[in-house]
Amino acid sequence: MPGILEGKVAIVTGAGRGIGRGIAVEFAREGARVVVASRSQSTVDRTVAEIRAEGGMAIGVVCDVGELADVQRTVAETIKEFNSIDILVNNAQSFGTAEEPAPSPVLTPLQDFRDGEWDRTFVTGPTATYWFMKAAFPYLKASGQGRVINMGSHWGQIGFAGAAAYDAAKEAIRGLSRVAAREWGQYGITVNVINPMIETDALHSFADKNPEASRAGLAVLPLRRYGDIYKDGGRVAVFLAGPDSAYLTGMTFQVDGGLFLHP
Repeated sequence: MPGILEGKVAIVTGAGRGIGRGIAVEFAREGARVVVASRSQSTVDRTVAEIRAEGGMAIGVVCDVGELADVQRTVAETIKEFNSIDILVNNAQSFGTAEEPAPSPVLTPLQDFRDGEWDRTFVTGPTATYWFMKAAFPYLKASGQGRVINMGSHWGQIGFAGAAAYDAAKEAIRGLSRVAAREWGQYGITVNVINPMIETDALHSFADKNPEASRAGLAVLPLRRYGDIYKDGGRVAVFLAGPDSAYLTGMTFQVDGGLFLHP
């Protein structure tokens, strides 16, 4: 039986690892042709190989979403290869500064926060999301049933201390998504946000540096576990990319094991 995304073309940024990888693989399992975009050739190749090993169709594009030329090239290569874009997942996000990258947010009091980290977080987060959405729009509109899935964060909703840039960037993405949902609904395009609590390299890096905060965070999760990149993050994205979510737009989905219930 054909998958629910059969014949669709999807771009997934940050698809070399973590939830992006889970989403890309699950899209392919449902029949989508997937463009795996990430900064590292090795992680791109790994995800593409995983998809192809299961009989799926994927191409890889090395893309630094903080560079407009890379964003535009990724969209151009997608059109060259597949001639359409039906689904766009803006998942990539960098941490630290351009000169000193970090695997997760560097917790720093607001008064001491580095301007370079603020700039890098924003250009790879809301600015990159904005660039990709603009570049993909003509093709999402032509699809007649385009789907945009952007990534927010519970941290942004609560104002997690020490993460000024990340928190602000993720809330900016949610604001941008609501505007796009309102403006693009007339073209059959839905725009939704996932706020995930998924087990990723970034989560492990944060836990290693902040063990007490990590233990406390896990303790208040009603489900007492972090989400899986495939069966939790990936499957929710499949739903939002598929036909059953056609009447849902402008929403934030808390894929977090109940974390947002915690006051």
